[in-house]
Amino acid sequence: MNRDDGPRASADALLVHAEREGRGKLRLFLGAAPGVGKTFAMLQAARGAKGAGREVLVGIVETHGRAETGAMIADLEVLPRKGMLYKGRLVSEFDIDAALARRPSLLLVDEYAHSNVEGSRHPKRWQDVAELLQAGIDVWTTMNVQHVESLNDVVQRITGVRVRETVPDTTLRVADEIVLVDLPSDELIRRLAEGKVYVEDTATRATQNFFKPSNLTALRELALRQVAARVDSDLLERMQGGAIEGPWAAGERLLVCLGPNAAAERLVRGAKRLADLLDAPWFALTIERPGVTPSEPEAARLEAALQLAKTLGAETQQLVGSDLPGELLRFARFENITQIVVGKARRKGAWRPWPAPSLADSLVRRASGISIHVLTEEVDPAGRVARLPGSGSFVGYAAAAGCVAAATLLGTQMLRVVPLPNLSMLYLLAVLVPAVLHGVWPAVFASFLSFAAYNFFFIDPTGSFTVARPHEVLALAIFLIIAVSISAVAGQAREQMRASAARTRAARRLYEFTRGLSALPSADRVMEAATTQINAAIGRACVLLRPGAGDLEIAAAWPPDDRLDTPARAAARWAFERGETAGAGTQTLPNSGWTFLPLAAPDGQVGVLGIERAADGAALSVEARTLLAALAEQTAAALHRALLSTEVRTARTAAETERVRNILLASISHDFRTPLASVLGSATALVEYEDRLDREARLDLLGQIRDEARHLDQMVRNLLSMTRLEAGALELNRDWADIGEALERVVDLSLKRGATQRFDVRVPAEPLLAFVDGGLFDQAIGNVVGNAIRHAGPDAHIVLSARGEEGRVLVDIADDGPGVPDALRPHVFEKFARARRSTADGGESAGLGLAITKGIVEAHGGTVELMPPDAAHPKGAAFRIRLPDGRGQTP
Repeated sequence: MNRDDGPRASADALLVHAEREGRGKLRLFLGAAPGVGKTFAMLQAARGAKGAGREVLVGIVETHGRAETGAMIADLEVLPRKGMLYKGRLVSEFDIDAALARRPSLLLVDEYAHSNVEGSRHPKRWQDVAELLQAGIDVWTTMNVQHVESLNDVVQRITGVRVRETVPDTTLRVADEIVLVDLPSDELIRRLAEGKVYVEDTATRATQNFFKPSNLTALRELALRQVAARVDSDLLERMQGGAIEGPWAAGERLLVCLGPNAAAERLVRGAKRLADLLDAPWFALTIERPGVTPSEPEAARLEAALQLAKTLGAETQQLVGSDLPGELLRFARFENITQIVVGKARRKGAWRPWPAPSLADSLVRRASGISIHVLTEEVDPAGRVARLPGSGSFVGYAAAAGCVAAATLLGTQMLRVVPLPNLSMLYLLAVLVPAVLHGVWPAVFASFLSFAAYNFFFIDPTGSFTVARPHEVLALAIFLIIAVSISAVAGQAREQMRASAARTRAARRLYEFTRGLSALPSADRVMEAATTQINAAIGRACVLLRPGAGDLEIAAAWPPDDRLDTPARAAARWAFERGETAGAGTQTLPNSGWTFLPLAAPDGQVGVLGIERAADGAALSVEARTLLAALAEQTAAALHRALLSTEVRTARTAAETERVRNILLASISHDFRTPLASVLGSATALVEYEDRLDREARLDLLGQIRDEARHLDQMVRNLLSMTRLEAGALELNRDWADIGEALERVVDLSLKRGATQRFDVRVPAEPLLAFVDGGLFDQAIGNVVGNAIRHAGPDAHIVLSARGEEGRVLVDIADDGPGVPDALRPHVFEKFARARRSTADGGESAGLGLAITKGIVEAHGGTVELMPPDAAHPKGAAFRIRLPDGRGQTP
């Protein structure tokens, strides 16, 4: 087997390149501080691009009163700004809709980290840029290094100023090119003093605070590091994509472990900086202990930290395990982690029933071949107070006191009957009961109360808290330790049981939701059931929208009320088109009254699910958001399945319709050929040999033409009748008709068409009347007789009989031919059901005759059936038609 040992391009690098195709290119002009000339450099490069023939449009540029910057815009086309009302005054903002409609080749958008006015489509300008890039528009923008999210706290420590406007680090990776605009610190301070950056008063304050030489030097270093890291990343990507050989040694991989504390976000930013220095991919991990449920603030902090880590480029994971160091190291070995970042050791005074080593200590002791980084944190007054378990209710403390009193009373009575050496076990039971029923603190209260009662009532000297013998002091101390430990263990077990029960309820709710949706056959019922059950689970109004005629339309809602205003519909449209959550509580259109989640399927979005914001503006809890996300995923899967089922049914119907159409066309073309050939032959003979034919021969040919034309007419009538039957448009013109005369007419017509069989009509002597449509009834009887003529043989005996019976008319048509094959008997009244003996000399041979008979008879309120063989008809085929005689009807 041949091997290709040559260098190969990296699939990941090629994939990154492919993902960038089709969208706009982003060039970022990065500076260390305001005033270094980012906007000026961008405009200068834009003027050069315009001179080279490129279409350049200024979306928004802030000159800040600088004459040089204003002069650079003079020769460029400027997009008009959009006025927005904010706090009673009109503010000019970037008009993203006008930019998308204009679609220039190059768009200049200044101040990448700018926060938009409330009510804008996106809260941040970098989100506007992302939409422009997605639309295929090239964008040039500017930003200072202090706006990078992962450097936010670093800049604060350097300058003492907290920067409020930040952009995620992932937006820097989106940039196709980063241009560093640098200026020496002395030159920048000189420009500041000359009033080229700020006005005089502002410049003086800035020099005394932010624009210090030491600060500017540190910021320059941060900017250079950012650009250097990006250059290195671009170089690596180009070398891998170009299959350039190099020493591709295994790189570093970093993991940060997060907990529900206030330092989690700071830990994420520190891990991000370390990962950037190492040029390493990194993970953010949190481990949940079974039975330990974090409070709502803790859960919110943890989720915010995980979201921040995801924004900064980390891959987030959530695990469950009792052994935190073991789970952490197991994950690290599985993912080939080389560096682990954790927070500092737990502070003294944190509540725990027994001493335990910190996570960092355990990792250092158990890790092998992995570097452990312990990040210290600033101690704040709020952080000194350790969170203790819930204090419990008054009922719990009352129950604890009652249990201790009961143990004391029981012990007193038992000592009167049996002298027991030690009654401490009774008090341990008194501690265990409130621990199981009411939690830790009532059990601890019972422990100390039991300690006091046991000492007072049963330790000599009784009736006081004095202890006479030293060993009894030791016994009491051991009793107290055991009691407190039991209370802690039992209380923790109770909390674990409650958490397990909550998880079980959530799992059962999700299971029942999934099972209920999977049993529904149609998409409409799936959507109705989903909105109803999500409303019951979340407690908020729920709506589901599906693509309609040009826009999203409400497909289901509970409560059933269409209350979506324009902002809500805009958020729903965004969620559907972008596949991202939008609306209240998100970064996209947060002023909407609804939150919309996309319902993603393997082949695209199938709709969006909306949840109304609470009347008091309260956000969903972490558990509710997790449950909502799971329910949305299950709804999307069930809706996708229902839509696929509908498509499959439609495809099957179309295939069956096509099959029936092909059979019908083949049958008709075959069956029309014989009468048409006879008509054509007779007409040709009359035209070409008219002088040679005598009168009798001409009349015979004309008679053949007439008979075959009748055959064709009968076939057309059958086709039209079948069409009317299937469309439900068959009209009955009923009147009183003599059934005997109808049978005679059918026999006469068959004989005129050349039937050679022997017919026998058996009817009562008096007229047998029925209230029917005479023409359609003759056609129904004629189809059955025609079927017998074709299949019974030329010498067959065909019997037509009719009689009245209990308000009904019975018509029997039987022959002594070979009969109907057993395999065909269940399908004899179906369309296109044909025996192999069938010939093509009549319209009924298309397999429509008996189906039409069944339709006509049922339209009259009767039935038709193929009778089984019996003594009267041991062979052949026998059909019975039952019709109401029409008594009480008026013509």
